[in-house]
Amino acid sequence: MTILILAALVLLLLFRVPVAFTLGGLGLILLITKGFDLAMVPLSLYGSMDSFIMLSIPLFLLMSNVLLKGGVGSDLFRAVQSWVGHWPGGLGVATIISCALFSAISGSSVATAATIGTVAINEMTQRGYHRPFVLGLVAAGGTLGILIPPSIPMIVYGVITEESIVSLFLAGIGPGLFLTACFILYCFVYARFNKDCKKATKASWKERWQATLLASPTVLLAAIVVGGIYAGWFTPTESAGIGFSVALIIVYAMGRMNWEKLKEAVHSSMKTTVTIFLIVAGAKLFGKAITLYQIPQEISSAIAMNISQPGIFIFLVCCVLLVMGFFLESMSMLLIMMPVLYPSLSPLMIDPIWFAVVFVVMIECALITPPVGLNLFVIQAVAKVPLTDVIRGVWPFILMLLGTVVLLWFFPDLAIYIPFKL
Repeated sequence: MTILILAALVLLLLFRVPVAFTLGGLGLILLITKGFDLAMVPLSLYGSMDSFIMLSIPLFLLMSNVLLKGGVGSDLFRAVQSWVGHWPGGLGVATIISCALFSAISGSSVATAATIGTVAINEMTQRGYHRPFVLGLVAAGGTLGILIPPSIPMIVYGVITEESIVSLFLAGIGPGLFLTACFILYCFVYARFNKDCKKATKASWKERWQATLLASPTVLLAAIVVGGIYAGWFTPTESAGIGFSVALIIVYAMGRMNWEKLKEAVHSSMKTTVTIFLIVAGAKLFGKAITLYQIPQEISSAIAMNISQPGIFIFLVCCVLLVMGFFLESMSMLLIMMPVLYPSLSPLMIDPIWFAVVFVVMIECALITPPVGLNLFVIQAVAKVPLTDVIRGVWPFILMLLGTVVLLWFFPDLAIYIPFKL
């Protein structure tokens, strides 16, 4: 039965049936087949959305889209560039630092890649950086948006597993900063061996302070959102609401927002929210059905009986996620896999918070692996280039992401030190 259900799931996805309807429809068929009470269907659908934590998703999306429409990303990039642009590989460094900072206020990989890419791609290509490197750098930098808090996949993971959202956010900080450092180091090495790269003109102190002053409201917003959660001043959902309100004040005070732009931001956020919530609702129904069929319990028992080493389990999970990333987007992977995998963590003594970080790093790979990596298409649309150019540029960054997973295995404190030991 497990094999038949998994085969049906894969078959429907291969036929391009939308993920939400694949999960929800398959779950409904399973319930009908066994004669379960269908009254649980509307209850499951309603229960999947009636969550205070889930309310943070549209609010974080609204915040990131308001900042995107307000052109805040260009201010952020210009400010960072004024300080580090004259270094070897300085524009690449500025791009990655800008991605990391914008990640701390958006929680969205797509918004991060689109916002920073709009400014950085032209700047870097005009100064001799090879186009595939530039495209790969921005696409990979965008993936930091789902690791550095606030992270929308971490919120969904917390809802599914009932783990602490704050602990999940804090666990993403160490690996997020580590990956940022790796990407920056790669920019230095690339510029060292590529003689075509031209350094940006060193900015004067006046230019630096002017650019920094212009970007300071955005940095302050990031400090409020992340710092408030860490200090315990407000919950992730409250921080999302406060962040959206402050973002709105910032863009209106800077004269960069009008009614049309606000409508566009709200409409874009609404479309993404509906997509996420439909997938969550479908996954909730599918998860309820497979639980009633005892499938997660059987898989957990099979793993406990046949896999006694946590390392082998993590290796197999990473291999499955890497393959799934070729044809599924990140949120779908999370919602399909976690109801099945989560019961197996406790018997193998695997920390669920640490596992969340490993899982998110692996779905970062999915964002930049062909053929359906979402960030690949975002960068292609922003730069108006062939998709093959973007794909050629992301492979070094995929290797760095996989290397981070290996490092997390040998040094788990990279993820769990801040939430549990600091």
